Amino acid sequence: MRALVRITAAGAVLALALSLAGLLAGEPAWSREEKAILRDLRLTRGPLAPDPSNRYAASEDAAELGGQLFFDRRFSSNGTVACATCHVPDRYFQDGLPLSKGVGTTGRRTMPIAGVASSPWFFWDGRKDSLWSQALGPLESPVEHGGDRAQYVLLLATHYRRDYERVFGAFPELFGVPPHASPGGTKEARAAWQRMTPGQQDAVNRVFANIGKAIAAYERRIQPRSARFDHYVDAVVAGDSVGANGILSRDERAGLRLFIGKGDCIRCHNGPLLTNNDFANVGTPVRSGLPADRGRMEGARQVMQDEFNCLSSYSDALPSQCGELRHIHVDARSLRQYKVPSLRNVADHAPYMHAGQLATLEAVVEHYNRAPASPTGESEIKPLGLSVKERKQLVLFLATLSAPLATEPVPGAVSLQ
Repeated sequence: MRALVRITAAGAVLALALSLAGLLAGEPAWSREEKAILRDLRLTRGPLAPDPSNRYAASEDAAELGGQLFFDRRFSSNGTVACATCHVPDRYFQDGLPLSKGVGTTGRRTMPIAGVASSPWFFWDGRKDSLWSQALGPLESPVEHGGDRAQYVLLLATHYRRDYERVFGAFPELFGVPPHASPGGTKEARAAWQRMTPGQQDAVNRVFANIGKAIAAYERRIQPRSARFDHYVDAVVAGDSVGANGILSRDERAGLRLFIGKGDCIRCHNGPLLTNNDFANVGTPVRSGLPADRGRMEGARQVMQDEFNCLSSYSDALPSQCGELRHIHVDARSLRQYKVPSLRNVADHAPYMHAGQLATLEAVVEHYNRAPASPTGESEIKPLGLSVKERKQLVLFLATLSAPLATEPVPGAVSLQ
């Protein structure tokens, strides 16, 4: 007992000495309130958030099928573009380009998809409200995959019928469905769609929706792993100051203090994925050569009219489970608001902003520090007054959020090579 008392007392003396050393060195100990904030930012491993609109989201068979579709370049107008063309696995499932390139060039940057299973909105403008409906948009985009839903459904029937039926049941009768047809797309595809019967249109739409649900089941399993930042917080919460300070450098710790304090980054970048999943106008400059972009204001209109949204007949959710969509709020402030991205692996996601306007993290931090007026709409950020040293420290901290992703190999995936 005396030995235990001596050890406990020695531990208390050591903790006090470390705290005093930090104070003398100009680095105060974390307060109780700060520790609570850090705990909320720590990545925790738990069950994936359910998606009521996709009853197949947790299906291993659906995920296996979706993984094969994700890498299959045949699901494009010219046989050269797959989901993985822009969401490149060894680039943290993005492509490192200012503007995504499929069969053409888009007007926005590819968003990373790790950890997106818990998000209520998708794309930079939130024009989709589920991961499965998000997967459908690029397939018919004329500058991304460039194909049409009849083409994809017939391709699925030819090459993936058994895998499809193992998940979704019997494939519908497709007799009379033309090789190319869609309510959008080319003039010929629209005309072919109009010649189809309502039953044929519904059959194609239902299989097309299931393509998205399978891809979403795969994408849900792409998750971030704990980074140095998380290990540091674990040590801080456990009271291991010596261990914690061996994980992050002094400048990285200073950058973390700026992140939750003077930099006010956690106002939008909070929670384990370091995003509030909302939208904000941060005065991002316009990228020359692109058409006018209204951001969330236009995205909100599109998601309410989307034929595959949570309230549609192709969703598996009850109307009461579509609260985000039913209570969507858009006003004048939505102009040029864009989705707040996760900061997990942010140091590996250059370039930055919705159209790749800023090439480096240093440029991003400088942008927030200056807080320029928005080209249109109302910017929500204010000048920070960070010194050159503080800006460098903040960038150093952001690099501590990087870690390899948790992904699984895809059995039978069609190679991109």
